[in-house]
Order: sequence, then structure tokens, then C-alpha cells
Amino acid sequence: MKRFHVHTHVNDLQASIAFYSKLFAAPPTRVESDYAKWMLEDPRVNFAISTRGSKPGIDHLGLQTDTEEELAELKARAEAADMSLLDQGATTCCYARSDKHWITDPQGIAWEHFHTLGDIPVFSEAAPTVAASAQAPACCPPRGKPVGIPVQSGSSCC
Repeated sequence: MKRFHVHTHVNDLQASIAFYSKLFAAPPTRVESDYAKWMLEDPRVNFAISTRGSKPGIDHLGLQTDTEEELAELKARAEAADMSLLDQGATTCCYARSDKHWITDPQGIAWEHFHTLGDIPVFSEAAPTVAASAQAPACCPPRGKPVGIPVQSGSSCC
């Protein structure tokens, strides 16, 4: 089964953790000095926040898979949609080791498809050699524009 993924950049991690913990009625499943993540079951969402972005707001959307087969299916769909695909393969990012690829939709919104293989103690592990690190892709490489949904305090909707 797949899980929807949203990664948002925040200015104040502690205030955001307090807000989303109340909103989701659950504490984060992982907290670091610059990052927090909720693995929600209803709805099935991997919601992550971090202070690593250039400005607050939604950075990217994605789908997390439970199996390599599901990831291969998503990759085939992305290729069939004639989207430019950046295949990172095995990589580390967001305190996890994953297999992943990125696509960008026609509006320029980045989508991450990934299968998490395990946790790591740091945000992203460096490549073992200087030559390898010069060729290694960034954790979250440039792959489109952030969603850029403006946030207005106290605004009404609909």
C-alpha cells in the first residue's frame, strides 16, 4: 500500500510540532533538531517538516511505497506520463536510507517517489570519498519549484 507524502519547511520547529501534534491528535514519530515526521494511518500520510528550506511552505509532494515492486510501478507510471525523471536510486535523506526518484509535473511541482529502507542518525550521509561526493546527487536536488502555497494567519477560506 502506498502512502501520500508532504514535506513542508517551517521557521519555528517547536511551534510547528505543537500545532501539527494537536491537528493530527498524535505526536511525531520522529523528532530531530531540524526535522519532525508523522506517519499517520488515517489518512495514510507521511507528513514531514524541517527548518532546512529556503522559505516556509510546502516543498514537495510524494508517494512512499511499502515495497520495491510498488516503487517500480510508480517509476513506470512516471515514465509513461512523459515526465522528466531523476533517478537517485539508493540514497540518504531526511534521516532515512531510501531508493527514490523524482519527477516534476507540468506546473513545476516536484514529486518524490520512494521506498524507505531504514533510519539513519543524520539528515543525509556524505559520500565516502571526495571524488564520489562530487558526483553524488544532493539529498533533495533541484527538481522543480516549491508548491508555494501562501499562508495567511487568521484567514478564512471558502
